Amino acid sequence: MKPTTGFGSKFGKNKQRRPKRQKRVEAPKPCRFTKDGVFEVDYRDIGILGRMVSAQGKIQSRRRNGASAFYQRQVQQAVKRARFLALLPFVGE
Repeated sequence: MKPTTGFGSKFGKNKQRRPKRQKRVEAPKPCRFTKDGVFEVDYRDIGILGRMVSAQGKIQSRRRNGASAFYQRQVQQAVKRARFLALLPFVGE
């Protein structure tokens, strides 16, 4: 006869499992640069780059800002150049 204490009795296979919570799926945003017809993201355009950076100074992800992969690479390079030239801060306030 099996003992009633231990892992076998408490965590048995006959327990009912809870249904898993569904993940949120957001609709993809259209790329701002494609819509405006911009071909190259400029590091001197602080208005656009400021929207692509969070309050802590981190570059936001593609999913967050809605940029395509082509433009996200340009945004990344432009933000790094603007930081180096002291146009954007490395960290937030």
